[in-house]
Amino acid sequence: MVAALSPSRASDFMSCPLLYRFRVIDKLPSPPTQATARGTLVHAVLERLFDLPAHERTLEAAVGLVPQEWERLADEEPAMLDLLTEHDGRTDEWFAGAATLLQTWFGLEDPTRLEPAERELYVETEIDGLVLRGYVDRLDVAPGGAMRVVDYKTGRSPSEHFEAKALFQMKFYALVLWRQRGVMPKRLQLVYLGNSEIVAYEPDEQDLLGTERKVKALWQAIERAATTGDWRPSPSRLCDWCDHRALCPAWGGTPPPLPVDAAERAVDPNVTGVVELDA
Repeated sequence: MVAALSPSRASDFMSCPLLYRFRVIDKLPSPPTQATARGTLVHAVLERLFDLPAHERTLEAAVGLVPQEWERLADEEPAMLDLLTEHDGRTDEWFAGAATLLQTWFGLEDPTRLEPAERELYVETEIDGLVLRGYVDRLDVAPGGAMRVVDYKTGRSPSEHFEAKALFQMKFYALVLWRQRGVMPKRLQLVYLGNSEIVAYEPDEQDLLGTERKVKALWQAIERAATTGDWRPSPSRLCDWCDHRALCPAWGGTPPPLPVDAAERAVDPNVTGVVELDA
């Protein structure tokens, strides 16, 4: 099988090799949280909104899409319904939270003046035997061919300490598009709805060549860890949000025994290439 890597799994390994192991080798579940579920819902609404004619893309229309998109998502992943337990199954507060994020987006971008070339675009390319793949929230293409890669984030914009992680994901997408289409994206744009901020970046060739080298080095490091079985933790402030902290040696826990086929699982493209929503 051809090796494959998604920005989600690359980010896991960069953050903490043990987290990568838990998710890829042990396949420990990460149940949806209110933040991730709300992010999935808002992403779905923003995708569907552009099905409407430009003059109908209003805040009211977007809010009106929330119930049907929630119903569709809950059918696909019933575990999301468990998140409403503390609300006695009622959706009014849940939908109001999504509506607030949508209102913030309308203050940042005007959908009546946008005609995305692609939404939820699957991108893939192969670099020296390694397949890179992901989903781009929105791709805008100007009449002259210039591309803008847009990613929605329902959380707050990160501090400088964590900004590089978000930009790595966008450079990953830009690299794939560049290798896939032969055209370098002009602008990378992160739209943060948690605090109403747009973070934009204009990559150049050196940026993307550097990202390519980094991705290849990451995969080599993953292969080494698969061979040696060395999946050491990398404690940081991100541990506060980790679902698996109780199993981490850095916090007094004990990981489960490595399965006999751990080395094969660690590089299984059906897992390492899985793309997840980063809300």
